[in-house]
Amino acid sequence: MLKTRILTAALILPLFLAALFYLPAILWGALLLVLTVIGAQEWCKLAKFSVKNTTLYLILTTLLGGELLFLLSEAVVVDPYSTSLITVYALSLIFWLFGAPLLLRTGYPLKNPLILMLVGWFVLVPTCLALYQLREISPFILLGLMATIWISDTAAYFAGRSFGKHKLAITISPGKTWEGVIGALIAVLIYALVWNYLTEEKFLTVFLVPLLLVLVVLGVIGDLFESLVKRHAGVKDSGNLLPGHGGILDRIDALTSTLPVAMLAFLVFYSN
Repeated sequence: MLKTRILTAALILPLFLAALFYLPAILWGALLLVLTVIGAQEWCKLAKFSVKNTTLYLILTTLLGGELLFLLSEAVVVDPYSTSLITVYALSLIFWLFGAPLLLRTGYPLKNPLILMLVGWFVLVPTCLALYQLREISPFILLGLMATIWISDTAAYFAGRSFGKHKLAITISPGKTWEGVIGALIAVLIYALVWNYLTEEKFLTVFLVPLLLVLVVLGVIGDLFESLVKRHAGVKDSGNLLPGHGGILDRIDALTSTLPVAMLAFLVFYSN
């Protein structure tokens, strides 16, 4: 399993970096839309939608995501910090600050198809838009924000294995510990300080460190939320698209709760 994970990562990472830095904006947007629809298809399985509801949801997700991406692409040509879709990012923040923690606290399984559809859009659509707009601001900033989550996950894993004694959410994800979260915060703090020191974009220095620490906490919430959904669905992974890693949702769980909030922070502090 470990060899499979490493091999898959070794193949996917160069392709992702090539797309991030070299794809034209229209193709980057098309790629994001395809990944969003794949994520929506995995969400349909987790939500146990009927064939009819799955078909409807995938069509609506394609139309919704495509239309919003089109509007965003038009806006960022004029100003990468366009606030035209700031409401979408704000709704994402509200969901991850209040909706997801409430569901995690109660453990209540969602069953209503309409609510499940809305939740799926809260998870997927703002992430897609944030990936597009952050790249327009700077692919290096987007990569740096994504690296925050990768460093957080890695540090939490090793800190949890080495020092973990106090379970974070034993009924949802037994492997996660408070020691792992502390390890993640320390690792990201060091990373943020180094990034802050090295960056030539001095406008980042005002809020980079606190932002990245907030993203660690939000990343944990996103990770736990997907674990809860998978537990209710009775599955280990959201899909099998990526050998050794599961599905798209398994790989972007923490990104869904962090990138839209990071994008919102950039718009609040640095838009014209």
